Amino acid sequence: MRKMLTIISNVLRGSASRNGAELVSESSTLRAVLQLLAVQSEYANLTAPHDHDPDPLSRLKDAQPHSPLASPPLTQIPPAEYKDLGHTNSGQALGHLGPHNRPLTDVVSSEAIAQKESYVEPLMTSGSSISEEINVVPPLTERVSEKEKPIFEKIISPVIDVSPSPVLITVKLPNPAASPAQLSPAVANSSSSVTSTDPHCPPPAESLLGLDNSFPEITHSLAGETPFPEPQLAGARVVVSARTYADFTPQASFDIKKCDVHKLEEGPPLQAVLTREEGLQYYRTMQTIRRMELKADQLYKQKIIRGFCHLYDGQEACAVGIEAGINLSDHLITAYRAHGYTLTRGGTVREIMAELTGRRGGIAKGKGGSMHMYTKHFYGGNGIVGAQVPLGAGVALACKYLGKNELCVCLYGDGAANQGQIFETYNMASLWKLPCIFICENNKYGMGTSVERAAASTDYYKRGDFIPGLRVDGMDVLCVREATKLAAEHCRSGKGPILMELQTYRYHGHSMSDPGISYRTRDEIQEVRSKSDPISMLKDRMLSNNMASVEELKEIDVEVRKEIEDAAQFATTDPEPPLDDLCNHIFYNDPPMEVRGTNPWTKLKSIS
Repeated sequence: MRKMLTIISNVLRGSASRNGAELVSESSTLRAVLQLLAVQSEYANLTAPHDHDPDPLSRLKDAQPHSPLASPPLTQIPPAEYKDLGHTNSGQALGHLGPHNRPLTDVVSSEAIAQKESYVEPLMTSGSSISEEINVVPPLTERVSEKEKPIFEKIISPVIDVSPSPVLITVKLPNPAASPAQLSPAVANSSSSVTSTDPHCPPPAESLLGLDNSFPEITHSLAGETPFPEPQLAGARVVVSARTYADFTPQASFDIKKCDVHKLEEGPPLQAVLTREEGLQYYRTMQTIRRMELKADQLYKQKIIRGFCHLYDGQEACAVGIEAGINLSDHLITAYRAHGYTLTRGGTVREIMAELTGRRGGIAKGKGGSMHMYTKHFYGGNGIVGAQVPLGAGVALACKYLGKNELCVCLYGDGAANQGQIFETYNMASLWKLPCIFICENNKYGMGTSVERAAASTDYYKRGDFIPGLRVDGMDVLCVREATKLAAEHCRSGKGPILMELQTYRYHGHSMSDPGISYRTRDEIQEVRSKSDPISMLKDRMLSNNMASVEELKEIDVEVRKEIEDAAQFATTDPEPPLDDLCNHIFYNDPPMEVRGTNPWTKLKSIS
């Protein structure tokens, strides 16, 4: 192209030396035209190696005045000629797109190279994309003087169309700050797969946005999948646009582990349907329980939380799955590992954390602590091993006596499963056909003893003997939900109680005084965390089925952490309850008569 510009410059200087009075002689003009055609033919061969034209004059005969020379379509150019679309004249690339690092001007059209000079002008557009327009400087006719223009046009016009249409390249990239609902399955898979609608363009090796593979996939669209016009020296258009992403999958079906059954004709279904809204809700609740328990561990080690404290991290799928299978109008009672159920039953993180630290804003006014939290239709954690089971049977008896279509869920651990009062409760509930779901949370260890060393039979779902039973994967929230739905339907239909065993795992020790590694290994804990973690299992399902994006779940994590930190701040600054409040809230309401010994210390005042 430098040769062409040199020839044109020589012709102009030759014409100017004759003071512009005469035009260049016909022989000089013909020689200049022939040289230009030769240079043009050489350049055409460089840009289109599959189209060899030995006779440039034959092409000139067929060409009409002020029309571009015939050139091969851009789609016939080998892939290496146009698959790198990420570079600008500043030397910076949007991303590595393959082994060939050719500049943008190699891709566009011949006039972009012929005119040599270009500049990049980034334009911020509305919407979720960024456009960069690369405008070529005005053509040669605008850079010659008025005197020289007639001479220049007489020589050049029959050969090259010098119309001033610019070259426009629009590159649209997804906005990293786009709303989560606009992101794609590639985000859900934490990887960016770049595809192309052009069969000649192989997919690049990495993301257009560099090493961060958390952005959506990007599709190259060649002019709306229509063939490109033949490249013109005066103007061409190449468009690389972002794919239009579909909405997230509203719901999906997942295979779940088969439950073992006892005295039941069939167990829960082997597939569970999960909607996007349910998945996000389950994920948020489980993350909240996990972070809340980790913060409680931290505060306990700082001696801000004192006394008994039993953490629930690792068992989140049990609480969330059970809650998803029953109604808020149903009743629930559990043992001392109660923080998660307090949250699912309607308590707030702030109330739970303040109760752990014994503050006035706690869910039990700061007087219950870790093992004694209560909400509506939730009768707490209970400190006596197994004592909550007969209490729950009493609640179920009240539901039946009052004729309400409600039930009671009684939870206990594998250690409490050997208590005699539990077997007595089985017998009464079966005789009276109470709407009661007995649930044994089998986390493999009692206070410090494995289930194999504590029980002759570890099939806890069969312990009811005459009561039907289910053994469920307690690390899968969907499996727990489906089993709970079946159990609830069994109770509501008047068939009496049912027993469920949830096989789960606790990451912490039995309580804060138990390091949890004297009777089990760290490798065992780590293996469960890596293979069966309930939060990771739900997250992988949602991402792999385009039900959420990585950014969306990360945003939930950030919100949960902030909520936990705010609650911890409140739990350490809220005042303690006054001493004269000690005897209040003993009864749910005022007793109908004076009860001796219930109100003797009301005159005591706190001096602190």
